[in-house]
Amino acid sequence: MKEMRELTMNSGRGFVLLGMALAMFGSSAVAQGLGNGAPEVISHRTNPHGSAAPTAGGTGSQTPAITYHGGPVMGTPTVYMIWYGNWNQANGSDTLAGQALIQDFIFGLNNSPYYQINTSYGAPTGGIFIGAQFTDSYSQGKNLTDARVQTVVSKAISSGSLPKDATGIYLVLTSSDVAETSGFCSRYCGWHTAATISGTNIKYAFIGNANRCLSGCAAQTVGPNGNAGVDGMVSVIAHELEEANTDPNPRSGWADSNGAENGDKCAWTFGQNQQVAPNGAYFNMTLPTAAGTTRNYLIQRNLDANSVCYVNYVTKTQ
Repeated sequence: MKEMRELTMNSGRGFVLLGMALAMFGSSAVAQGLGNGAPEVISHRTNPHGSAAPTAGGTGSQTPAITYHGGPVMGTPTVYMIWYGNWNQANGSDTLAGQALIQDFIFGLNNSPYYQINTSYGAPTGGIFIGAQFTDSYSQGKNLTDARVQTVVSKAISSGSLPKDATGIYLVLTSSDVAETSGFCSRYCGWHTAATISGTNIKYAFIGNANRCLSGCAAQTVGPNGNAGVDGMVSVIAHELEEANTDPNPRSGWADSNGAENGDKCAWTFGQNQQVAPNGAYFNMTLPTAAGTTRNYLIQRNLDANSVCYVNYVTKTQ
């Protein structure tokens, strides 16, 4: 959901304003600003359903309707992955296998029926490219602020580790020992924004490993790929990619009258056609991997430009 500058929490007026914002924007997360004129951050709220079975969600049109505000949408963006923290831990989640799960998901998402929904917003294709990847071993510490997340992206570009790409979406993917102090796990599970970095409009997003807070940032405590934290994380990645695609410069592309973007309108709902994996986890999507196999995922629904959440079970083969 959309945007409000971060409120000062040490005053009674701040608490009143925050309550008003939550009442007004209850279906999505309240956005926060970096301050001093920095870009607003569009947050993906935490799971309101807790440990209950994944919610199917309704099949009717979502109101208020999502509308176009005249700004650009992205065509076929290149996705750059920044692995922040330590992704080689012995905790069963922040692992090389966890990285491979995310890489496989982004590969399979390209031109999938699910991501083709974005063509209803004027994107010429429902495709994405996979770009370069970069590992950042805690350059900004284990307690990130929104501004430090931007610094992570800026340093990856300015160092030449990643290209400067106005048509890219940079994902800052943090291991579960990393906090984002503006509200990861308590207020949101991820967010996206855009900022001028090295003279170029750069789109980027923060997504933390849901293993840090499964009840808040995963729909289930057992994932279809056996890594509940990263299995939950890929659903948030889908959410942020589709929003960055259709509203890359927040509030200039597609959003409803309250500022909620397409992913926000369907957040934490997974459609009627959920399947059950052998390990008992739910899934609603099967996509190919670069190795020629397939993986199952539980991915929250996306809204099309007619304000209807996509509900069909999606299977894509090569």
